[in-house]
Amino acid sequence: MSTILNIIFTILSLLVFLGIAFWAYSRHNKERFEAMGRMPLEQDQDNATTGN
Repeated sequence: MSTILNIIFTILSLLVFLGIAFWAYSRHNKERFEAMGRMPLEQDQDNATTGN
């Protein structure tokens, strides 16, 4: 019984990992993730211009 549970857990873990990887690298999210990646740089520029 323990072996079957290990197999099921391994398969579910793999499917979850592949789902997250597919979601993260899908074209649908590319623009949003690129905007999020620029946010720290834009905040630093805003702080530099306002003197904060």
